Amino acid sequence: MVDGNVIISALGGAGLRITGARRAVSEAVAAHDGHFTAEDVLVASRRGGHPVGRATVFRSLETMAGLGLIERVDLPSGEHAYVACQPAAHHHHVVCSRCGRSVEVGDIGLDPLLERVQESTGYRIDSHRLELFGLCEECRSGARIASA
Repeated sequence: MVDGNVIISALGGAGLRITGARRAVSEAVAAHDGHFTAEDVLVASRRGGHPVGRATVFRSLETMAGLGLIERVDLPSGEHAYVACQPAAHHHHVVCSRCGRSVEVGDIGLDPLLERVQESTGYRIDSHRLELFGLCEECRSGARIASA
């Protein structure tokens, strides 16, 4: 989970006005412990008494992704979702397929593999994204109830 104030500060630091709608979306994003969809954010914002429009949610999520506050993940189901991130160096996510909880993973030793890919293909790798899916320890033990 990321702190809602971190999101608000980052938006303000990027020169954006902190409107009621942006604050509501930020709070909804911060409240999720795991992956969430734009629809989840819309519902949570409205449930919190903030009449946020669908387009505002999508624009806000796009802005947050551009600032590195959230990342889009492509779930095994084909659905697109987001996970909140601590703004930091390049990282990857491990996402629980059952409950949606995610964990950030830093350097996992991909550099040698990326070098081999470059050498074998002739491409220069500019960026990459790795999403790993599985069952978290709590879901494997049956301690966590599915929420996703």
